[in-house]
Amino acid sequence: MATGTEPPRTTAHGTSSPHPRTGVRGAGRAAIAERHLRTDHWWLQPAVTAAGLLGFVAYSVWRAFANADYYAAPYVSPFYSPCVAHDCVPMKGGADWDVFGSWWGLSPALLVLIFPLGFRLTCYYYRKAYYRAFWSSPPACAVAEPHARYSGETRLPLILQNVHRYFFYFALLVAGVLTYDTVLSFRDANASWGHMGLGSLVFLANIVLIWAYTLSCHSCRHLVGGRLRHFSRHPVRYRLWGWVGKLNARHMQLAWASLISVAAADFYVYLVASGVFADPRFF
Repeated sequence: MATGTEPPRTTAHGTSSPHPRTGVRGAGRAAIAERHLRTDHWWLQPAVTAAGLLGFVAYSVWRAFANADYYAAPYVSPFYSPCVAHDCVPMKGGADWDVFGSWWGLSPALLVLIFPLGFRLTCYYYRKAYYRAFWSSPPACAVAEPHARYSGETRLPLILQNVHRYFFYFALLVAGVLTYDTVLSFRDANASWGHMGLGSLVFLANIVLIWAYTLSCHSCRHLVGGRLRHFSRHPVRYRLWGWVGKLNARHMQLAWASLISVAAADFYVYLVASGVFADPRFF
């Protein structure tokens, strides 16, 4: 009589155990009782990835709810820019964007971070990273995932990953604002141009990495060269598609580098704003 399970299988150690006819233990899969046959430290990469992502999440949550030490003329933290809440610290020579009025009493960063975080959370590389590191889907190559069934991104909540293409447009706006902040960083506290401090270089490195990561996005590559039947009829788009493709090949490295740089830029502003040290000015 059918029981819905496979008959017991003999392992390399002489033991046997039944497995359900689902997932990687399905009837059409190879009859291998062991979870994997790898002998290397396959778990190290997902563990490091999980630690890195958790570290950034913990830091960003702390800074987002701190609602303090995010402005030190002429620098404004990328976590808080554009500062659109009523209680934002006024910026000399800039605009105090009171968009939401006095009803918003929480940290201004909570109005901003949803867009870059949404872009990164739905990013193709970050999906791979946290799928493996947190959901074990799969934890590593040639290592069976523990889930009996897998529906992919066809049902809630993972079907919402498809909003990535829309978050890309918001990411472009955020990168534009951070570019403006980088330009403003080449001023002194009195809004005089032609000055540069250590923070200016920190902001410059950050915005270069932010743009590189944003433009290396798969959605950007599709937007530039997708849905074309003949590249020869669109030489400009083909050239742009090639450039974006080269960036796309480094998408993983750019994702991590820009994640570190944006946290470093925020932390630098925090150190200066909290009085830990004064921003060194070169000229």
